[in-house]
Amino acid sequence: MKQHFLLMTLFSLILAACSGATGATSGGTAVTSPASTNADAAEPRPLVFMSHDSFAISEDVLKAFETEHNVVVELLPAGDAGAALNQAILTKEVPLADVFFGVDNTFMGRALAAGIFEPYQSPQLAEIPDALELDDTYHLLPVDFGDVCLNYDKAWFAEQGLAPPQTLADLTSPAYKGLLVAENPATSSPGLAFLFVTIAQFGVAGEYTYLDYWADLRANEILITNGWEDAYYGYFTAASAGERPLVVSYASSPPAEFIYADPPVDEAPTASVVEPGMCFRQVEFVGILKGTQNRDLAEAFVDYMLSQPFQEDIPLNMFVFPANENAALPPAFVTWAQVPDQPAALNLAEIDANRDAWIEAWTEVVLR
Repeated sequence: MKQHFLLMTLFSLILAACSGATGATSGGTAVTSPASTNADAAEPRPLVFMSHDSFAISEDVLKAFETEHNVVVELLPAGDAGAALNQAILTKEVPLADVFFGVDNTFMGRALAAGIFEPYQSPQLAEIPDALELDDTYHLLPVDFGDVCLNYDKAWFAEQGLAPPQTLADLTSPAYKGLLVAENPATSSPGLAFLFVTIAQFGVAGEYTYLDYWADLRANEILITNGWEDAYYGYFTAASAGERPLVVSYASSPPAEFIYADPPVDEAPTASVVEPGMCFRQVEFVGILKGTQNRDLAEAFVDYMLSQPFQEDIPLNMFVFPANENAALPPAFVTWAQVPDQPAALNLAEIDANRDAWIEAWTEVVLR
């Protein structure tokens, strides 16, 4: 009898030990074991976001997404828009990132032809105007837009008693010799946009073509840089110690000069030439890179980029217009950003068919 009692006691202890390993009960309520809390304590997943160097967003806006989705967004700047896209294409077999931002309508055809993006029809597209949705296959979704125009240093021209140029032809005049810095269209999307402005006005055939015009610009000592940041912050008099009071930039750049002026100013120190045909409307897109191992997070981040919190943070970080039509604009942006009524027009199919040939011909004339 005593042995039977000892055996029953031992058996009960074994049962208790087993139940403690898998979860016990207290007053009929399950007690969660440490193993079942692993999901709650999971390490944040990484999401790699590749972009051009000019991408910028507020830290708190990025942090809000990271917190909601338990993710760490790793930013991967990869040069100007053209250079970044080239890198994404060259590494498409082993993609460097999950999401890519910075393809615009000047490079869109090249990006789609390379087959580096996966389609995704975000529900946030309901808040994006149809006019900005240029890819009906949903591989590239619009994030922002801006107009590439000539920008000028108002104080410099006032001090010289010289009127800012109002036409492309003005830039070939001796009065503007050595005053303009522009970007290489082979590596810079603003540079390519400005090339399209000249093609739209002068054409590719006839007595005086866009190549003749660029030859005249070269003779008038235009300076060419690889990217927008080099041109704007390296040579533009209003933003650097440079000696060029004219730069190819955006009609939405003047608000930046107003906000960051030191000491503060009463008006934007720069302005844009927005006469008919002098600007090119650039739309920037985001896409999910083919081969991502984080498709769910990539979709969530694209949705977030098109949502109002992210979109309303764009103007004062990247100084372009948000694509979301419900996004509010900051007062300084409303006051000093300019919107051309008649930007230059080129058919996207024509751009796709001729872009590389146009750039090659430009290179022979301007950089040879």
